[in-house]
Amino acid sequence: MSALAEWARTAPSDKFWLVTVIFCGLAAASLIAAIVFFYRKRLFEDLPTSKIRSAAMGYVEFDGIGELLEGPPITAPLTGSTCTWYDCHVEEKRSSGKNSSWVTIRKDLSDEIFLIRDDTGQCVVDPEGARVTPSVKHVWYGNTPLPQYPPGPASSKPGWKPSLPLGMGRYRYTEKRMHPGDPLYAIGLFRTEGGAGGNFDINEDVRELLREWKRDADAMLARFDTNQDGEICMEEWQAVRESAFKEVHKRHAEEKVSMPAHILGKTCDRRRPYILSALPEPDLVMRYKYFYRGGLLAFFVTGAFASWLIGLRLAG
Repeated sequence: MSALAEWARTAPSDKFWLVTVIFCGLAAASLIAAIVFFYRKRLFEDLPTSKIRSAAMGYVEFDGIGELLEGPPITAPLTGSTCTWYDCHVEEKRSSGKNSSWVTIRKDLSDEIFLIRDDTGQCVVDPEGARVTPSVKHVWYGNTPLPQYPPGPASSKPGWKPSLPLGMGRYRYTEKRMHPGDPLYAIGLFRTEGGAGGNFDINEDVRELLREWKRDADAMLARFDTNQDGEICMEEWQAVRESAFKEVHKRHAEEKVSMPAHILGKTCDRRRPYILSALPEPDLVMRYKYFYRGGLLAFFVTGAFASWLIGLRLAG
C-alpha cells in the first residue's frame, strides 16, 4: 500500500487522472448495475403470477412449462438437439504477435415461436427481444469451424468422439438451450389475436393486398385485363379494388370464427423487460439479489479507492 500511495503522490498527472477516471467510471457503472438488478428483483417479487386462461391483456407473469408447437421441431444448429430456444456461437482463436483472442465467426439466435402451458391453458411465446435464462449451457472445443465433437466427455450420437480438453482446439463452441418440458417462467406483453374479438383495419389490409398483387403484374393482368390491351384501365382497376375488398372481407370472416391465439412477446418499454427463464421465480429473485449486492459492493470498493487516490494526490 505504501508503494501505491507513493505512486498516487508522484505519478505523472495524465497517468494518475486516467487511472482515477477509470475507477470512477467503474464505480458509476457498478451503481447503475446495482439499481437495475434491484429493480428486476422487485419486479419478480411484486408482479403477481397469472393463469393463462384468465390473464388480462397487458404486462403479465406466467409460470408453466415450455412445449413445442405441432410441426417440425426446433433444433439447435451445433448439436442438433431438440429444444424450444437456442443461442449458439462459434469462436476462432486468432493470434497477432504474442497476443491471441477469440473472434466470433458464427452466431445463431432462435426466433422460432413455441408454447408455454400451465394447468389452465397455453400461450404462444415469441422469443424475439427476450432476456433468456437457459436451462443448459455447453462450452467445448474443436479444430473445425463446425463441431465434430459433442459437449461433455461422451456422446449419445454414434460416431461422435469426446470433446477436446478445456482450452484446446482452434475453435470454441458455445450453445445455450431450453428444452420441451423445462419449467418456464415468463414475463412479457400478453395479447390475443384472431377470434371474434379481433380488431381489423379493412382499408389497410386492402392496400396491403393490392401491393401484393402489384408485385406480380403478369398475374394481375391475366386476371383483370378484360380487354387484353396490356394495361389496367379505370374500369378494370375498379374491379381490382372490388375483388380485393371481397378477399379481405372473406379473410376477416374466417379469422373471426377461428380460435383466438394468445401470444406473449416483448413490450417495447425499457421499464418493462421481457423475461424468459428456465429457472423458477425464487431462484431468479435470489440470483438478482446477489447481483444487486455485488454491484453495491463493487460501487463502494471502486468509489472508495478512487476517493483515496484523489485524497492522497491533493494532500501530497
